[in-house]
Amino acid sequence: MSDRLPCIDLLEATPGILRGLTAETSDEDARWKPAPDRFSIAEVLAHLAHSEEDCYRPRIERFLAEEAPVFEADDAGMYLELYKGRDPQTEFERFTSLRKANVERLRGLPVEAGARTAKHRTAGEITLAQMLYEVALHDLGHARQVAELVRARQYLTGAGPLGEEYALRP
Repeated sequence: MSDRLPCIDLLEATPGILRGLTAETSDEDARWKPAPDRFSIAEVLAHLAHSEEDCYRPRIERFLAEEAPVFEADDAGMYLELYKGRDPQTEFERFTSLRKANVERLRGLPVEAGARTAKHRTAGEITLAQMLYEVALHDLGHARQVAELVRARQYLTGAGPLGEEYALRP
């Protein structure tokens, strides 16, 4: 059994993973949308920062301060307009700062805090540890999304005929 909460190393690594994926991305590339109903990299970053500040941190604090708090479902679709036109660098820096603070908070908690429970309106009873696994799933899904956007926007055309076999759906 570990002496700390799960997923913290991945949560801490996510900004660096995103930085690596977008290292050669221009502002124009970061704002490119593959379709009107899909996120750009800038919108993904805005969504991650928003989730960190307005969903995950408040939930962590409520897990710790309340007995069995009730959480509403969080739907990213509710915030699509909020993410439009965001500056990718500003959103990346905001996400990085918020994530650093949240990881520091989590590192300061005893492993037993992971067993604290809450009621999620759609998922039922959850623990703090389960929420951290869900945040890791969320991070990895968006890292994959950013990777696909980078592949489609920056590298597919440059690969010429070698890129024809790739069926990208960013």
